[in-house]
Amino acid sequence: MFFSKKNQIVGLDIGSRTLKAAEVVKTGKGFFLKKIGFIDIAPGMIEDGFIKKPEEVADALRQLFKSYNIKERNVAISIGGYSVIIKNISMDNMTEEELQDRIKFEAEQYIPFDIDEVNIDFHILGENEHNPNQMNLLLVAAKKEIINDYVNLVQDAGLNPCIIDTDTFALQNIFEANYDAPDESIALIDVGAVKTSINIMKNTSSVFIRDVSLGCGQINQKIVEAAGCSLEEAEQIKHDSETGKIPEEELNNITGSVIDNWCTEIRRALDFYYSTAPEDQISKIFLSGGGSNIKSFRNLLAEQTSAEVKVLNPFDGLELSDNLDYSYLKQIAPQAVISMGLAIRRVDDK
Repeated sequence: MFFSKKNQIVGLDIGSRTLKAAEVVKTGKGFFLKKIGFIDIAPGMIEDGFIKKPEEVADALRQLFKSYNIKERNVAISIGGYSVIIKNISMDNMTEEELQDRIKFEAEQYIPFDIDEVNIDFHILGENEHNPNQMNLLLVAAKKEIINDYVNLVQDAGLNPCIIDTDTFALQNIFEANYDAPDESIALIDVGAVKTSINIMKNTSSVFIRDVSLGCGQINQKIVEAAGCSLEEAEQIKHDSETGKIPEEELNNITGSVIDNWCTEIRRALDFYYSTAPEDQISKIFLSGGGSNIKSFRNLLAEQTSAEVKVLNPFDGLELSDNLDYSYLKQIAPQAVISMGLAIRRVDDK
């Protein structure tokens, strides 16, 4: 099978506990997954999106590419959390050139950072449904300091950062590649180690985006407190209740209390959206990230939101290399969504 190297890129998800790389190429039939690999990093190397130990993380990135024999050096990365602001705004109709001149001034009222400390981008969504003299925009602002830190990290690892996206849009990108455009409102929710991203889509547009500080790390921290162990040991206990270091009933209680909190926070975010769009109703929720593997979380979320809850599979619509183990892909699918959403980008994308 022949693949053109032009525009090829590796999707690189730099998480707080795991680094993930995916190499996808475009063929005449669609997307073809060549390689995908994960490598864990120690707690504390990346905290709340801030790179605390760049040399160690760069070493891990080099090891990741070496271990999975990924030769391509062009990468797409993403950032998220409170260093990124995404807002739906409305402005008077104007050309894109005029908007380029005005956007920085307009953005100041929506961004809680010094305007000179952020990079700004936007996407025109179309005419405002309530005022034909205005247009709707998706405004994105990211702190320059964070962007520079991630760019430097990737370059130190010998890689070439071609695209810097946001976690939210990478998730939306892979959803759109694998699923038909919904004719109702749906929510994409990614529950990671320390952060949960919520993206409500109506048709093909994001109408509500929010990040909240909760994730699987909360379970680990409570296990540490209960068992007096390290975070690495807590991760093992979480996945294997038969270690004997904590009673299974206590572990279930810990997990239950955390996922109850997750559902409460997610429901609050959805309720806030409903307060701005009372005529709307979210019919489906697509989960990703490590938290989506917890069945009791999926069941409770479905009960509390009155929505159908599914786990997003980023591999559904792709052709797979014969070298890949399908059972392994099924296991890692929820954690692979952001790297896959980045991997289907191309070097010359806007």
